[in-house]
Amino acid sequence: MTELKQFAENIIIKTKSLSLVTHLILKPMPKFSFLLLLLLFNLGNAQNTRNLWLQYDLVTDPVVLRTYKEQLNAVDIRSAALNKQVIQDELQTGILSMLGKHLSFTSSNAEVVIAKLKDLDANEKQQVSKTPKLESDGYIIKTIPKGSKDVILISGLSDNSLLYGTFHFLRLLQLHESLSDLDLVENPKLSIRILNHWDNLDRTVERGYAGFSIWDWHHLPGLIKKEYIEYARANASIGLNGTVLNNVNASAYILQDEYLDKVKALADVFRPYGIKVYLTARFSAPIEIGGLDTADPLSSEVQRWWKDKADEIYNLIPDFGGFLVKANSEGQPGPNNYGRSHVEGANMLADALAPHQGVVMWRAFVYSDEKPEDRAKQAYTEFIPFDGEFKDNVLLQVKNGPIDFQPREPFHPLFSGMQKTPLMMEFQITQEYLGGMSHLVFLPQLFEETLQSDTFIKGKNSTVSKVLVGDLSGQKVTGIAGVSNIGTARNWTGHPFAQANWFGFGRLAWNPDLSAKAIAEEWLKMTFSTDPDFVEPMSTLLLNSREAVVNYMTPLGLHHIMAEGHHQGPGPWVDGLAREDWTSVYYHKADSLGLGFDRTASGSDALSQYGTEIEKAYSKIETTPEKYLLWFHHVPWDYKLKNGHSLWYNLARHYQDGVLKVEDMISTWEQMQPYVDEYVFRQTQMLLNIQLKESKWWRDACLLYFQQFSNMEMPAFIPHAKHALDYYKSIQRPYAPGIKPSWD
Repeated sequence: MTELKQFAENIIIKTKSLSLVTHLILKPMPKFSFLLLLLLFNLGNAQNTRNLWLQYDLVTDPVVLRTYKEQLNAVDIRSAALNKQVIQDELQTGILSMLGKHLSFTSSNAEVVIAKLKDLDANEKQQVSKTPKLESDGYIIKTIPKGSKDVILISGLSDNSLLYGTFHFLRLLQLHESLSDLDLVENPKLSIRILNHWDNLDRTVERGYAGFSIWDWHHLPGLIKKEYIEYARANASIGLNGTVLNNVNASAYILQDEYLDKVKALADVFRPYGIKVYLTARFSAPIEIGGLDTADPLSSEVQRWWKDKADEIYNLIPDFGGFLVKANSEGQPGPNNYGRSHVEGANMLADALAPHQGVVMWRAFVYSDEKPEDRAKQAYTEFIPFDGEFKDNVLLQVKNGPIDFQPREPFHPLFSGMQKTPLMMEFQITQEYLGGMSHLVFLPQLFEETLQSDTFIKGKNSTVSKVLVGDLSGQKVTGIAGVSNIGTARNWTGHPFAQANWFGFGRLAWNPDLSAKAIAEEWLKMTFSTDPDFVEPMSTLLLNSREAVVNYMTPLGLHHIMAEGHHQGPGPWVDGLAREDWTSVYYHKADSLGLGFDRTASGSDALSQYGTEIEKAYSKIETTPEKYLLWFHHVPWDYKLKNGHSLWYNLARHYQDGVLKVEDMISTWEQMQPYVDEYVFRQTQMLLNIQLKESKWWRDACLLYFQQFSNMEMPAFIPHAKHALDYYKSIQRPYAPGIKPSWD
């Protein structure tokens, strides 16, 4: 019975089902033994989705378990920092859950030493003297000899580096990696690694699909919810170090005293986890809450108001990160309202923050319906004249593509055009244009595609990643932002597999050169199972999922053909809106001659905003990568693609292939039931079936619509649509999630 009780204790750690298991254990009756074993086996296979990738599953491989137990008994944490308790608690939680044993924390005879470089003893310093240079958040994990045994050393320059190193060490255990002869050096390649929450003060979330905002503004600062701590812990585990708490379409009220006290409460919770808070600053705040009659950035009274507001914030929150700003875009106020430029607006705020080492993240997502040129060109046209004129503490935050978080876009031309201004990437982790929470889409594949795109600005292999980290420009302040997919859903993200996109963004924020494949394998092993029979097929599923969605939504370079407003479902027929560039017909330009947007010199000439190598290669249909074909060209319906078939045939082929790939995903998932929690299995199963239904909806609606213009027969491999085109056009979803509701 002793071994049975030990096994039960291990499972209790995992499931927290203490009362039921204890009740059974304490019954000294043989007839309960089999029932107990059966119960514990089932509990042992459960995932707590609230724990995300920090499942800390019990190590079941007896050799690995025995080796880890022998190697890990005591830890020496040499720190008086605020995060010492966080590090100790995380180690105790992880080791107890994975190995079923308690660690002791002692300064003598420890197998693991965690200390900043300056706190190492002479022997330890000698052992790491040849370590490559560490950045402030960087760390080493190294096996060193000490006395008669080897010791694992986790060290770095800062308190945060010790925290990141600890999470990496625990990740090694989760992945069942060997702890012998460790010699790891990790430096984050980007200094600002941040989530952007599009959360409103009423707790609605713009483009949110996982419930309401986790920030309970009404009860802050008095009520500190445990999810705030869980949130900070999850972000720290993947190296994120900042969060913008409020929507880019901001309310000025977040800058009032009442709300700043609430922001301070969150900052206090996040600080031990190395997370700084940032706020979106509404440019018109001096008018709306400051009593001024202008927000002109060149007005001395406006400048004084922002300086005073910055001083007030830093008095409350000494490590406040700075401001995110959306200005003169989609109706938001900005310096253009006063005849001033973006650089004048950004630099005014930068001056207010500079004494406190704060930064301004000025969004480059600007376009105006008053300008007749191609929307894909407008941000470049707007900002290129100001290259090199922004203050040192201003970063221009640029979306990955020139339109708006489409399933596939070429990289934004600003990444090759602005070579004297610090640029930071803005990815969207939430799936505004990729099926909301209904569709399984592994976004690190999209992120990797953008990051590894070649700009050619300093010759071949001048990737977007190298632009961001400063390798090509030498910029000192670097950053990356991800629009959060987090909400009050029990599993944080709505779709169980959307957690992988949060995780993947964090891993790429730390190292933008990681592969999507490596990230997929890590996340699957940490979240579900290390069994190769699970990891290998599921890695393939994840890595194929993004291309499947591109195929059944926007193949061959099509873009922005979603339903109006909420963007959920097909809408290639959308026309007649207040802005031409909010319609679908503006982008696909289907007519009797062909399909696609001509962005070459014969069209909008957006292609000229890219480097010479790209412009030359993409200027001709035959040399343009087919994945971007309709982005850059208006292609005749009967034009033969590389496979010898017409554009119309290939368009249909891609739509059908997308549907077939979802069927493959379902088939793969059906075989994964032994490896996952029953509820997660059923939930994912149901969501995949929704995805299949909606992929067919996309296929049928789009092909019927475009067939009007091609006047060509539907290929034989396309099933007969269940409905006529008018039916699909009549579908309305006024209460689709992701848009702010009206309370009227």
